[in-house]
Amino acid sequence: MVTAYDYTSALLVQSAGIQAILVGDSLGMVVQGDSDTLAVTLDDTIYHTKWVVRGAPQAFIIADMPFMSYQPSVEDALRSAGRVLKETKAQAVKLEGGLEMVPQVEALVAAGIPVMGHIGMQPQSFNQYGGYGKQAKTAEEQAALTEKALVLEQAGVFSIVLENIAHEAARQTTEALSIPTIGIGAGLDCDGQIQVFHDILGLIPEFKPRHTQRFGEIGASIIAAVGAYADAVRQSQFVSK
Repeated sequence: MVTAYDYTSALLVQSAGIQAILVGDSLGMVVQGDSDTLAVTLDDTIYHTKWVVRGAPQAFIIADMPFMSYQPSVEDALRSAGRVLKETKAQAVKLEGGLEMVPQVEALVAAGIPVMGHIGMQPQSFNQYGGYGKQAKTAEEQAALTEKALVLEQAGVFSIVLENIAHEAARQTTEALSIPTIGIGAGLDCDGQIQVFHDILGLIPEFKPRHTQRFGEIGASIIAAVGAYADAVRQSQFVSK
């Protein structure tokens, strides 16, 4: 899996053979330039997801539910997720949280809305963790993480993202579940991987998270290409036919 945030990125991702795309609330950082994901609104999510669906009509599109669009109550979760699916034609939503999110998950699934879970490091709760550090490092924490995953599976999620956790915790949790796990900073024992479009392509050259691997340096190529265009214009060498 990989993220996408607009028509062009979705078109390219689908053309590369990616079958599932997450419209992540990471758009708050890599698209809007904020320092975290908390300011992303439900309207932002709907806006970006619409264009991703348009760019990748054959892909399975999952929309990230933004901060405080589902946490306050089951009713909020139903209203918000219902808007996302109705207005964007995405196929599923993702929400962060463990035991406390079971009522929301059960209600959404009962309403016919597929739900992906997300545990481990939860970016919407980074203030609670005191940052973005590795989670589930002790045996007790690993057992608790697996228990969260099992409860979410029982509640009806079709898959769970495991973010920035000790690799042993990811292995234990993946083995305990019958649904797929999707890792990010969780090692190789997950059933799949999710990465941010901008990170794997180097679109923001100076930003390279520890959990990612660069498969291109597209940002540097863009800077060079746009700079060459600007030089051609300044030197009267740009030809427009």
